[in-house]
This record gives sequence, structure tokens and C-alpha cells, in this order.
Amino acid sequence: MFELFSMDFMQNALVAAVLVAVACGVMGTFVVVNRLTALSGGVAHASFGGVGLACFFGFSPMLGSLGFALACAMLMGFLTWQDRKKSDTFIGVIWAGGMALGVILTDLTPGYGGDMMSFLFGSLLTVPTDLLYWMGALLVFILGAVTICFRKFLAISYDPEFARVRGIPVLNYYMLLIGLIALTVVIAVQAVGMILVIALLTIPGYIAECYSKNLTQMMLTSVVVSLALVVAGLLLACQLNFVVGPTIIVCGVILYLLNFAFKMLLKK
Repeated sequence: MFELFSMDFMQNALVAAVLVAVACGVMGTFVVVNRLTALSGGVAHASFGGVGLACFFGFSPMLGSLGFALACAMLMGFLTWQDRKKSDTFIGVIWAGGMALGVILTDLTPGYGGDMMSFLFGSLLTVPTDLLYWMGALLVFILGAVTICFRKFLAISYDPEFARVRGIPVLNYYMLLIGLIALTVVIAVQAVGMILVIALLTIPGYIAECYSKNLTQMMLTSVVVSLALVVAGLLLACQLNFVVGPTIIVCGVILYLLNFAFKMLLKK
């Protein structure tokens, strides 16, 4: 098995897997704590519209998904903040609209029909070296922003009213948090695709929440769980000749079910 890592594409895949795991472990914690699962899924699926635009106009799909994901995330964040009761409707419309736009534009672009699967379900084994630099830069920005704004994110996550009384501009930090989640989605899409990214964002965070006493501990535990899932999924997929993205998610679902069963046994 380990002789596989002498190959360049496997080394790139492993580096990409680690970058994805760290990003999802850190930001997935905020997704779980703030109950932003639906919004994160909406951003992930809507970002396919950016891929369609990039394919149609002939520029980098990474840049297309990045710009479109950020735009959709800001729109979703603002609309759901203004009217929480209709948040599901706003997310659903943007989610479906982005996906539909992406499908139409890729269908109009000659030669991109077969590549849709890699965007939808990930292509970790084909990540080029130059894309690793993009992913690394985005991760550094995410970690830097979380480090600088950690106390503010902590305040708005657990007690936004108290944060507002203390003079914290809650909406500004909420929108920044949504933007960082969008960047994480763009990174994670390289591993598991737009369809499955929501599972990698939430499963490690849910499991970490069960065994953590504070947000910092939860974040570190989530990163460890996420690393274990992506590395195990990558190795298992290579051994069994499976698609990597879905294999990672299956490992995550199995771990979630085992954790759920363990918690039920403890209660009894």
C-alpha cells in the first residue's frame, strides 16, 4: 500500500486531503455550533454555477467556484439574517438556481460534459500541484481569520445578544463567518465534490461536540476526526479501486453511526 505514496499523484492527493481535513475540521465546528448545515449545503451546491460560468467563458473553474460561492454565501447570509422564518426558502432558491445555471452552462460548453462528475463528487487523485498552492493559500487565510476573530466568533455563536450589548458588530462577524465557510467549501469540493461536501463539514464536528467541553477542544477534536476520515478514505479507495470522495463520506457515516450506538449504550 505505502509504495503508492512514491507516485506524484498520490503525494498530491495526500497533501490535498490534509488541507481539506484541517479546513473542514476548523470551520465545520462553527457550522455545527451555529446550526448552519443547510446554508453550507446551499453554498456548496450553488457554487456549481461558478464552475459553469468558468467553463463557458474559459477561465479557471477554481476561480469561478470561489467567486460564485462567496457571492451566494453573502446573499444567503444577508437574506437569512433579515428574515429567519424564510431562511429555508432563500437557501433553497439560491441552491437550485446555482446548480441549474451550472448545469446549463456546462451543457452549452463543448467537452465539459464528462468533467461534471469530478466537480460533483470530487477528484482527489487528480489534484495538480498548482491547485495545492491555491488550497494552501485559502487555508492559511481561513486559519488566520479564525485566530484573529476567535473570541468574536465564540461570542456570536453562543450568545449573539450579549455580543451585541458588548458592542460587537454581530452582523459583520456573522457575514465574515459565512464567507470563511464558503472558502472552506471551495477547498473541500476538490476532495469530495459539491454533492457530498456537507457531510465532511458536519460529521467531524458533530462527533467532536460529543466529547468536548469548549469550542477550542471541539475544534481540535474535529480536525483529528476529519484527518482520520480523509486519510482512511483515501487509502481504502486506492486499495479497493473505489471513487475517493464517496469512500471518505461512507467512512464518515460509519463512524457517525458507531458514535451514535456508543452514546446509546452509555445512556443505557
